Amino acid sequence: MRGLHPAAWPIAALLVGYPIWWALGFGGLSVIVLAPPMALALWRRRPIRAPRGFGLWLLLLAGYLVSALMLDEMPPDTYGELGAGRVIGYLMRLLLYVSLMIMVLYLGNLTERELPQLTLVRMLGVLFVTTVAGGLLGVLVPRADFTSPVERILPHWISGNSFVHNLIHPTAAQVQKVLGHSSPRPEAPFEWANAWGSNVSVLLIWFVVGWWVYGGPRRRLAVAPLIALAAVPIVYSLNRGLWIGLGVATAYLFLRLGTRARVVVLSATACGALVFFLSPLQAMVAQRLDSPHSNDIRAFTVTATVAAAATSPIIGYGNTRNAMGNHRTVTTGKTGWCDVCGHPPLGSDGQLWHLMITQGFVGAALYVAFFAGAVRRHWRDRSPIGLAGVLVMILTLLYMFVYDGLVTPLNLYLISFALLWRNSMASGAA
Repeated sequence: MRGLHPAAWPIAALLVGYPIWWALGFGGLSVIVLAPPMALALWRRRPIRAPRGFGLWLLLLAGYLVSALMLDEMPPDTYGELGAGRVIGYLMRLLLYVSLMIMVLYLGNLTERELPQLTLVRMLGVLFVTTVAGGLLGVLVPRADFTSPVERILPHWISGNSFVHNLIHPTAAQVQKVLGHSSPRPEAPFEWANAWGSNVSVLLIWFVVGWWVYGGPRRRLAVAPLIALAAVPIVYSLNRGLWIGLGVATAYLFLRLGTRARVVVLSATACGALVFFLSPLQAMVAQRLDSPHSNDIRAFTVTATVAAAATSPIIGYGNTRNAMGNHRTVTTGKTGWCDVCGHPPLGSDGQLWHLMITQGFVGAALYVAFFAGAVRRHWRDRSPIGLAGVLVMILTLLYMFVYDGLVTPLNLYLISFALLWRNSMASGAA
């Protein structure tokens, strides 16, 4: 990133340097490390500008602080006790929410000279290339993993927490029996396979804007091969939410673009579909669609989450809880005679459900209002960045039903929000 202004380095470190953070064991927690220097820089350049609608995010954050009062409480049909794991999870999420707030304000208060919009978009494009490489690693070497430096340093009572362990222990893929046999679902360089699915779709949008719409001949030449490579881990991810998201993105572009651009989108979609149906990947998608057993698990978890949230609808319970039993049995936990028994965490099947259990219906409503408000305010921005940013906001609202926002997905959602905000300021609309 030669010639980059010093003020832009925290963002470059976060996006372009993400593989290093992942290898060190910080990964999605890197924004927490970078938040203090960004906060200091903001303090020095007061007064600080804030985007319209940001009060909703502040209310969401305030609500999460209040929800700590419920950490020791247990909703009906759940089990567990207040311990280090629950407190660590709460504090980790609190730090992430605060750090993301600082990041958005920092991005919005940088000038175009300090961080040009196109530079920020292309940083996201670089992270897309990193994501594709990580996805291919997960397909080719699915069981690759290693102990990170952060994991070695932390005491086991912290690193052993399942939420923390997923964040600090780099792995190439989750090997699961979604299709009835062991198959890899890429997750590198992120924390979960579902996070990889959400992130690759958002980054693909910005990659196309930065490398095709605003790209020179060499960048444009790389677009088609990189998207073709991305198709392999996208299929192997077995992420139906991701596949639906890509379909929604295609429909959105077809409806909002001009006639010539529609022809390009339609032609590219038709060519991609033809190549896909002639490839071996088509059989894997068909097999995944014929294996919908996860629907029962999601239905059980979501129903139990809503029921638990209804017992504390205003402030929630501060953190997730373990449900008694699962969709097949009332038995809690695995036993020698019931290896399919389990205790799915409530709120683990999507950011909307996560917010319901942690912050009640009020927190979930604030989250929806924040991103829906961004769609409404920026809908008329028909610039490439405006169209792409609104699309990401729509995908954010779609994915909240199936994907957790924390950790890395929410980073990308809010960077996209900041791009929209910066665009509105540049056009004098803010």
